[in-house]
Amino acid sequence: MQLDFFPSRTLTLYLAKLFVVRILAMLFMLVLVLMMLDLLSNSGKILAVEGNGQGELLTYAGLRIPQLIQSFLPYSVLLATLITLVALNQNSEVIAMKAAGLSAHQVLAPLLLTAGMVSLISFGFNERITTRATATLKAWEAVEYGAVPEETDIRANVYLSDGTSVLTAANLSGSGERIVMRDVTWYARNPDGTIVEQVDAARATYANPGWRLEDVTRFSVQNAVTDEPNGMVVGQGLTPAQIDLAWVDPEAQPFWELSGSIAAYEAAGRRTAELRAKWWHKISGPLSAFLMPLLGAVAAFGLARSGQLFLRAVIGMALGFAYFVVDNAALAMGSFGGYPPFLAAWAPFLLFVLIGETVLVRTEE
Repeated sequence: MQLDFFPSRTLTLYLAKLFVVRILAMLFMLVLVLMMLDLLSNSGKILAVEGNGQGELLTYAGLRIPQLIQSFLPYSVLLATLITLVALNQNSEVIAMKAAGLSAHQVLAPLLLTAGMVSLISFGFNERITTRATATLKAWEAVEYGAVPEETDIRANVYLSDGTSVLTAANLSGSGERIVMRDVTWYARNPDGTIVEQVDAARATYANPGWRLEDVTRFSVQNAVTDEPNGMVVGQGLTPAQIDLAWVDPEAQPFWELSGSIAAYEAAGRRTAELRAKWWHKISGPLSAFLMPLLGAVAAFGLARSGQLFLRAVIGMALGFAYFVVDNAALAMGSFGGYPPFLAAWAPFLLFVLIGETVLVRTEE
């Protein structure tokens, strides 16, 4: 029996059902509260745009909720773990299971199995739904909550250099030769960095080579003269391929698409440490839900009447939140090259698996 992690089908289904209900309840409460706070913070910006109303607020909520689910699902699993195990301990159900011959790992096995299934569902949800919602929301934010764009590849605050000169755009959409820039400014500079002229344009398209500006206003610094030429071509050293590689958002690209972006970066000789760290984290991140029952397991064992149940729950919560702190710190270190990408994504997970097992064995087994 000690080698059978699921000795009772009835008990397994009972614990799994308790756990799933509490995960969903915690997730609903967290998302509801955080969505309300988010709307209070951003509803003014959305409604400030002429024509926006309740429909746009609902659109924003629909795009923001998948991001909140992705971020706070592991927290929900942690809180559900503590609530489930504390309740089982207080009702002496853990004692009954131990008296029936179950080990601590067998008590936790249904919860770990459920958390593993939650991790798989989370991975699919993140890559199929959250990435698309993130891309659409960022595209909408790039046009300052104006008309909801049909394109989701809009990039905001683009900054490109062509030698000493600089081309900036408020937003950019499309890819390859179909790239369109809007609210464009071209700063022509001398080799010493001083600005020769500033050119403002409403729109820029690829002229092969260079970028054709439309609705142009040009200011010459040397003689302080402003004119409006019919059109100009600038940035002949900037190619669409360079612009496509200048911006890759791992949060808005699914796992398989990000793999292609990393390969393109490597082929161009670009640094890929940050992208690779986040690529690995797309796997290790959802797996954090699987880790939560192990970290919160300390709340399940020990006599409730000993008066230490609350302390055990606090320890379990502290272990869970410590994981998220270490995980974010390691990912940040990996983003700027302090850690290898694989280590940045997986070291916190493996470390806390060992910590959780050590605490469980030392306190119970």
